[in-house]
Amino acid sequence: MVRSLKNPKKAKRKNKGSKKADESSSSNAIPSMPAKVWQPGVDALEEGEELQCDPSAYNSLHAFHIGWPCLSFDVVRDSLGLVRTEFPHTIYCVTGTQANNAPNSIGIFKISNISGKRRELVPTKTSNADTDMDSDSSDSDEDEIENEGPKAPVFQVRKVFHEGCVNRIRAMAQQPHICATWGDTGHVQIWDFSSHLNALAEAETNVSKDASIVSTQTPLVKFTGHKDEGYAIDWSPLVPGRLVSGDCKNCIHLWEPISDSTWNVDSKPFVGHTGSVEDLQWSPTEPYVFASSSVDKTIAIWDARLGKSPATSFKAHNTDVNVISWNRLASCMLASGSDDGTFSIRDLRMVKEGDSVVAHFEYHKHPITSIEWSPHEASTLAVSSSDNQLTIWDLSLERDEEEEAEFKAKIQEEVHAPTDLPPQLLFVHQGQKDLKELHWHTQIPGMLISTAADGFNILMPSNIETNLPPANA
Repeated sequence: MVRSLKNPKKAKRKNKGSKKADESSSSNAIPSMPAKVWQPGVDALEEGEELQCDPSAYNSLHAFHIGWPCLSFDVVRDSLGLVRTEFPHTIYCVTGTQANNAPNSIGIFKISNISGKRRELVPTKTSNADTDMDSDSSDSDEDEIENEGPKAPVFQVRKVFHEGCVNRIRAMAQQPHICATWGDTGHVQIWDFSSHLNALAEAETNVSKDASIVSTQTPLVKFTGHKDEGYAIDWSPLVPGRLVSGDCKNCIHLWEPISDSTWNVDSKPFVGHTGSVEDLQWSPTEPYVFASSSVDKTIAIWDARLGKSPATSFKAHNTDVNVISWNRLASCMLASGSDDGTFSIRDLRMVKEGDSVVAHFEYHKHPITSIEWSPHEASTLAVSSSDNQLTIWDLSLERDEEEEAEFKAKIQEEVHAPTDLPPQLLFVHQGQKDLKELHWHTQIPGMLISTAADGFNILMPSNIETNLPPANA
């Protein structure tokens, strides 16, 4: 699995790509061929070409960093509303640094005044047929934000010293101020960040003056029983405080809460993989069941009541299984991403029958670094890869040749849609280098946050539609 954060070389690029496209499209002498989709990491840009961001593709897009690169982060649940759709937005997150030859820290941060385009859930009737594609108003809003300064997002952070690099960090859903970290020192630690989160909440929109200050804090628990460092860790969504952590020596330990600040860690590990445990996911419906993925190419399903061996295990990919995600809206679905760039969707009800794969995609050509189901749409998931792409997929979509033919006949023009793109591919986000992790915001439908070697992005694609609950729900 590719884990280290690199400093990629910057390509020499100039703004000439759009001009070439215009010249080719204006020529009718030679019939045009189906469009070729440019893929980072696969196709090389020609000298003088560059890719440009289309702001109209986003309802919101912002970038920020906290100094050193961060391999992992998590969204912290807040009390600002379970389903928030109105701009500006406020978010809370925790992250950990990967600093070279410098002290590492955990960052607890708040970003407020996140602006964006407001979109009506039900489009109003208008005489302008191009209203949905018109980005003039959004462009002016962005210019206004950039020029006026105070309307830009406000970033506030509090930092806590962490011994060694932070391989992974996770906040407990039921008690968001409680966080767990996996360090490259081989230690798993649990922290109480309630004082920092309370200070950020009370700070309103004032920029933190102590952003460079790193405080010291004693963790609630420091577990030294793992034989090596690790990356796999997950809080139970059903039992507050229940945790599993897996290491590079193929061992998984179960944590059971004794109180709000103490845990009992089972010294006898779960053992079933023959290689490093890369990721862990609790079942969204069964309190004692969890899944694990490994560099041994397998996925294992465990039941903590049945001993220290997996209940079932199966080969999932031809290379390391880097990441997994258990669908919390359709609990029979498990997604997995591999080191060869492929990712698969499995129906766990069909595992015993031998062939549980219901979808398999080979779009990415470099390792999958993160995968996560949408918390609001059962058929939607997001994927990040070392090819510097964050992609969003809707598995409910299929190519409809009859609909395409009707569309071509209606506009009475030749349409050359790309043939090398899966119909389930909903959105492609680029611009970050060495993407490592992504998360949906569970309280803001359509919002994604991602971390990479060059910092964080907050994005809300304009074509992500979410069926929101009624106002009185």
